[in-house]
Amino acid sequence: MRSACLALILLLPTLRVAAAPADDLWMSVLLDGRKIGHMHTTREVRDGSVLTTQKLEVELERAGVKVALSTGETDAETPAGEPLAFSTRSTISGIASTVQGTRRSDGRFDVVSEVGGAKTTRVVDWPKGALLAEGMRLAELRAGLAPGTRFTEPAFQADSLAAVQVESTVGPREDIALPDGSRTLLTRVDQVIHLPGAPTRSQSWVDADGIVRKTTLPLIGLDLTMLACSQACASAPNQGTDILVRMIARAPAALTPRELRDGVVIDIRARAGAAPLAFAQTGEQRVRATANGVELRITPLGNDASHGAEAPPTPADSQPTDWLQSDAPEIRKLAREGAGDAKTPAAQMLALQEFVRRFIRNKDLNVGYASALEVAKNPEGDCTEHAVLLAALGRALDIPTRVVDGLAYTDRYAGIDHVFVPHAWSQAWIDGRWRSFDSALPGFDAGHIALSAGDGDPWRFFSGMDTLGRMQVESVAPLPRATLPAPN
Repeated sequence: MRSACLALILLLPTLRVAAAPADDLWMSVLLDGRKIGHMHTTREVRDGSVLTTQKLEVELERAGVKVALSTGETDAETPAGEPLAFSTRSTISGIASTVQGTRRSDGRFDVVSEVGGAKTTRVVDWPKGALLAEGMRLAELRAGLAPGTRFTEPAFQADSLAAVQVESTVGPREDIALPDGSRTLLTRVDQVIHLPGAPTRSQSWVDADGIVRKTTLPLIGLDLTMLACSQACASAPNQGTDILVRMIARAPAALTPRELRDGVVIDIRARAGAAPLAFAQTGEQRVRATANGVELRITPLGNDASHGAEAPPTPADSQPTDWLQSDAPEIRKLAREGAGDAKTPAAQMLALQEFVRRFIRNKDLNVGYASALEVAKNPEGDCTEHAVLLAALGRALDIPTRVVDGLAYTDRYAGIDHVFVPHAWSQAWIDGRWRSFDSALPGFDAGHIALSAGDGDPWRFFSGMDTLGRMQVESVAPLPRATLPAPN
């Protein structure tokens, strides 16, 4: 099993804080008070263009395995803040993905992305009003830092080629301690970043010139903090922190084989003072708000009439993406081999599920986040690699699929009994329903809690991030027999 948290860490530089970027700014990055990396931001004017570069490097642990992550973005804009070009590069455990965009004469952008050795070229419309770093800086300077000032900006996200709305509210001046031992009065700016399916709140403290000196935002129930300091301070050795253990949710008792087979009712509440939790509504998982939190009714059988209708797939659910390269010859060959003589989509997905389980020989945590094509060429990884490959193989056979992130039950993990651990699996549109398939575990059962579903792009893991690490399982009970599906 692996943690989707890696995707969130990688995308942090694109969540632009409400502050002007400094010409050369170093920041120390801490998670729950422990140093995990650094960020470096530069801004310069060259040949009539403003170039802003931001690079984040962090080091995390998953069950004792260290994972190095880095991500950077360079934006080119006119002095007035009009976008000219952007480029990003993200690396997890040595696996790189890049996106480059250049404005055309008609205002659209030529975009070239490369993941797992597969290059995709496309022409995209620029999101209306979307701003890059310099455009954000100018908009924030125009708004000013008077307490009570409110403004909203559409920030372009290169990873998703879309804009997210960032609502900012200027607060009071506060006395803030910085790593060099100094204390200074800084203006607080509260933000709501409207990420897909999961708005995220952050706070920044800026100086009189609008330059950010401190930023905090929630991550898996912890605080991720970035503090301005010297290069030597920011580049100091990191401290180990195991993020996977932080995201484990304990069950009050063991789930029985019958419950895992037939279905369960799980009552969950958010930890004291936390925002509401978010879970995916699927044919296998029904979500109901309660006075104390959320009730989940989960059945792996997929034909429970009480579950109601599901939204059918869109054309995009059958098409190749940067991370699910279902049109690649290597993927198509594996899909034909894995499906064998199976004729129906249900039989094909079951055959592919078993094929992926055997095909990925090295099952470990050393791979940070690989695309389907990378897994096809190098069959190793954990649950995410199983999920993206299975989804891509399904699409290669014209079966609509998607990747689900959530948690899965296990009797024991990291020395803890009866726990739900971060996990990922696949879903396919079978007989008018989204049905789950898990090639990393012995199959899908009622011990799977779905947070969100998407196309395998790390960006999509955002929608489940706010729930991981701060959910508490209050009770687990068998699904009432009156709601169990009829035997086949």
